[in-house]
Amino acid sequence: MNDKYERQMKKGVLDMIVLKLLASEAKYGYQIIQEMKEKSGEIFLLKDGTLYPILYRLEDDGLVTGKWSEAEGRQVARKYYKITAAGSEALQEIEAVWKRISSGVSRIMED
Repeated sequence: MNDKYERQMKKGVLDMIVLKLLASEAKYGYQIIQEMKEKSGEIFLLKDGTLYPILYRLEDDGLVTGKWSEAEGRQVARKYYKITAAGSEALQEIEAVWKRISSGVSRIMED
């Protein structure tokens, strides 16, 4: 039963996390998945099928842009995603909301 709750809680923060990971530099999908896994202590173990719809939605909303790299030698072409100015503004707003919500939840749970 707790797996259901964990999935729902994680789902609510994925946009914020993806934007945060793209705030420092452009990254391709697998890079985002690996960094999310490492930085979260393996709490977030995303599959391609979960990440790419998020990236496409963020791209449609103008929060990230995607650009294909050139294939060089054995390296295949990859689509790198970069946060936009609107994405940076949205990230700041989302982080503020997250802090308010997590603070409120903490106050309730500590009672």
